[in-house]
Parts: sequence; structure tokens; C-alpha cells
Amino acid sequence: MAFWKQFVLSLIVIIAGFAAWVFFVPGAGDTMRDAGIPDSIVSKIAPKAEETADADAPARAQGQRGEGQGQGNRRNGGGRNNTVLVATQAVVQGVVNDRLNAIGTGDAIRSVAVTPQASGTIREILIKSGDRVKAGQVLAKLDSEEQVIARGQADVAVKSAVEKSNLYHNIKSSVSRMDVFDSEIAEQGARLQLQAAELNLARRNITAPIDGIVGIVPVNIGDNVTTSIPIVTLDDRSEILVDYWVPERFANTVSVGQPVEAMSVARPGQVFSGVVEAVDNRIDAASRTLRLRARIDNSSDELRAGMSFSVSMKFPGDKYPAVDPVSVQWDSQGSFVWQVNDDKSRKVRVSIVQRNPDFVLVKADLKDGDVIVTQGLQRVREGGAVRVSADVAATAEVATQ
Repeated sequence: MAFWKQFVLSLIVIIAGFAAWVFFVPGAGDTMRDAGIPDSIVSKIAPKAEETADADAPARAQGQRGEGQGQGNRRNGGGRNNTVLVATQAVVQGVVNDRLNAIGTGDAIRSVAVTPQASGTIREILIKSGDRVKAGQVLAKLDSEEQVIARGQADVAVKSAVEKSNLYHNIKSSVSRMDVFDSEIAEQGARLQLQAAELNLARRNITAPIDGIVGIVPVNIGDNVTTSIPIVTLDDRSEILVDYWVPERFANTVSVGQPVEAMSVARPGQVFSGVVEAVDNRIDAASRTLRLRARIDNSSDELRAGMSFSVSMKFPGDKYPAVDPVSVQWDSQGSFVWQVNDDKSRKVRVSIVQRNPDFVLVKADLKDGDVIVTQGLQRVREGGAVRVSADVAATAEVATQ
């Protein structure tokens, strides 16, 4: 087929399709008006379509009572009828950023890895895993024969120095003052040697630095240990410290002493109360989070160091108008909703803050109780008259329950 014939045939098909759309599609005239075509031209092009829309309105109302009636009643002899049938819903107040949930790791309020203060062979272990010990209690002993001998030698040296010093003081007239002074210095040196020997002997006993509960003992009698080998770990878990991280937007909201609630993964459903123990002094540049530390009471000894916790905190939050998600519309300038005031519709620009399944929080010139259109939105116009349908409103209310 020649090109000009294909072109003519395509043009005829397009014109026929446009004519069918104008004649059979309700609201074709409105669409052309929205596209900027003057009413004088629309009334000439689509008068029959608007008459058909009025004639078909009762039939459409049987299937779609709200929106169909609004479409059928909008035209009267080619002119506009300003009354549109709609369903509405009142604006309520919504809150965002009122609760924080984070995952943290617990640690004992005090935890110490006990290491010996001297090297040697373990001669005796006096504790076992799970024991509760007090500060200063002996946990294990190292071999101490050399230290016992050294202390005995120091003790003998002290006695000798004391006798010599006493003798020189009694015969001051026969000895020089320098000899008396030297005897006193020798006595003091001997006493210091005795203290050092007693300290070395005491360090053969490995003692608990804090009150706590004994962990698993990794050494046995006969093991040769040094000052870098832990003998046991002690945990004071009367309270648990939980470290967790929060987004930086909460940096100016959290404070020391603020209440928190924590729930352990190991004990689901059981909530433990605590307070914020410490707030870090800087934001982590990589994750944009702030480190917090909470202190949780564990007097019942149900929690252990190393447990994971789900931590939650409550805040006053930021309050915004909450609207039905279906009420939010979009145009070239952004999002908006239709507000009904004195049976008139008004376009209110909104900025979406948070979108939820049941409502949308927006930043807009709206307050609690303002009426927003949720159904029949296609026919609503700026400043147009609207009428709220009791049937449609009841249907919307049932759907939201």
C-alpha cells in the first residue's frame, strides 16, 4: 500500500477513535477543559457526550453510588453543576519520632579478668565456676617455698640489725656517732627487706579484686602461669550495662537518667526497666549514630553479660496532621488534599512526613477536625460546591474498621 494511503487510513482511524471517546466516555468534556480547551469549543465538539453522561447517570449510580452520581449530576444542558457528591474524613493528630527501638549488647556493671601478680606454678585452686566471692578472697595459690625462705632471711636480718643498733645506743660513749647512725640505717634497710619479702610471699596468693561471680576456670593445678595469663573472670552482674546506638536526630533528645525498657532475646515478653547511664560525646561519622549506655537492675540475677537486648525509649515526639492515604493527590506542583469548608472544596498543599498503612502524616495548614475528601476526588474542583453522601461516608467508615 502506498505511503499516502497508509497515512490517510491512520488519520481516519485516529479521528474515529477520538470521536468515539468524545461520544461514549463520560467526562470527556471535563478532560478537554482540564487540558486547556475553551468551553466554547468543548460545547461544540462534545455536546452529545455530555447529554449521554446525564442519561447514563442513573444506571451508573446502581453500581457506584457515590462517584457515579457526582459524574451524572455535574452537567445540566452542557453547563456545569457545582455540587459534587463526596465522602469525607476528619483530620486527626499523629505523632512521629515518639518511640525509639534499638538492639544492644549487655555487659556486667563490673567485670575483671584476674591474672597473677607473679609467675609460678599453681599449687592450689580454691574456687569453681559459679561461686560468689568477695573482694580479697583467695582464689588460687602459687608455689611459695622460695618466698618463705626469703622472708625468713629478711626476718633474721632485721633482728640482727636491731640488736646491733641497740648495742651502739647503749655504748655511745665508746663508739663514734657515725657508727650509731650507720646501725640505725642498717636497721631501717633490714626492715624494708622484710616488707619486700612479705609482699612477694603475699603475691603468691591470687585474690579477688571485686565482689562477683566466678566464670569458667581455664587453668589447673600444676600449670605454670605468668602475669599475662588470666586465671578466671569475675562478673558483678547485680546490674547490667547495655550499649546501643541511636540515630543522630535523637542526639538533643536523650539525656542521662532517662527511663528505658529492655527485653532480652533469651526471655521474650519479660520487660526490664532501667535508665540511661551515659551518653557518648560524639556522633559516629560512619554510621551517623550516637552511642548510649543503659543501666538495668538485675537483682534477681536473671540476666547475663553478653546477652542481646531490644531497648526502647519513649519521647514526646513531633505532632503532625494525619490524613487518609487515599485523600492525598498529586499534580504538577506536588501533593495536596481537598478540604471541605462550608460545603466548598479547597486545595491544601501538603508535604508528606511519614507514610503508614492506615494514615499519612503531613506538614500542612490543617488542624484536628478539618474535613478532608476521601472519595469522589475526580470531580472536586477548587472552590466547587460539594455534598457529603451519608451512604458513601458510612461505607468508608466500615472499610476503615
